[in-house]
Amino acid sequence: MQRKTRSPSMSRRAALLLAIAATATASTGAWAQAWPTKPVRLVVGYSAGGGVDAMARLLAPRLSAVLGQQVVVENRTGAAGLIAGDTVARAAPDGYTLMLGDSSLLIAQHLQPRMSFDPIKSFTPVAGVFTLPLVIVVNNDVPAKTPAEFVKLLRDQPGRFSYATSGVGTVHHLGFEMLKAKARSFVVHIPYRGASQIVPDVMSGQVPIGVVSATSAIAQARAGKLRALAVMNPVKLAGAEDIAPLSDALPGFSAVPRLYVLAPTGTPAPIVDKLSDALRTVMDAPDIAQVSAQQGAVPAYMPAGPLAADIVRESAEWGKVIREQGITAQ
Repeated sequence: MQRKTRSPSMSRRAALLLAIAATATASTGAWAQAWPTKPVRLVVGYSAGGGVDAMARLLAPRLSAVLGQQVVVENRTGAAGLIAGDTVARAAPDGYTLMLGDSSLLIAQHLQPRMSFDPIKSFTPVAGVFTLPLVIVVNNDVPAKTPAEFVKLLRDQPGRFSYATSGVGTVHHLGFEMLKAKARSFVVHIPYRGASQIVPDVMSGQVPIGVVSATSAIAQARAGKLRALAVMNPVKLAGAEDIAPLSDALPGFSAVPRLYVLAPTGTPAPIVDKLSDALRTVMDAPDIAQVSAQQGAVPAYMPAGPLAADIVRESAEWGKVIREQGITAQ
């Protein structure tokens, strides 16, 4: 068999393509190494003063110190974070526009099929940073005092109780729907606008059960005005070890909002790596746990690679809850 040989023109073309690719790779690497050369935006989908905003403002100055450039928090409120998500998804993938996203983005795609972006495909995960533990609180007249007693109460008396959360499609809501499914019970959901309305109504008995952030629950529980019955993540909270995890009664149960830093899809890998390493440095600070605990948050650093896989898993889990419980946007 006669062996084909490459023509000189083909060899020159191949060499030229290799040279172009090598030059592009080198220039991208050099550009990424110089990044950042100007301030970085950290977009938040909620108003100033809220839990996610508070964590962004905790991260920003510390991340600025590590990167050597100012990180500016920008609030793009509305549509439960979707306006902020759209802003970042459309931004140039150059590392100068980031988002402090949360689990609500992953839930929204199952309730809002006409979203302008895909929360998985439109972003490059950079790093997981915090969780925001939730607590089930009950009126003092509710007889259950432990997670096991609470699950039994719901199971034995379906339809008797109602529960309040900060809205349809929140982790608060879907977490309790998971509880209902596992307890094989029926409890009426009453959506509120936030913990500032839920807590007083639980104390007065207007609604017997509420799902709120740890900071909203603990102070009133310690004052004896309501009972903090269970945390919805599988580990006890530092400083509130007397509140048992719901997983004591329902093994493996976990429903906790997570916060992660996202970049637009297409952001160069060297920049993502540099950002992820910078966030690791921030999250390794000796005081980060104590400072974040004041906002009801728990440090939960996760590098970019594992986070990407975990976001896909979390999205699938919320989608399953929504389908099985027949939840629709209202």
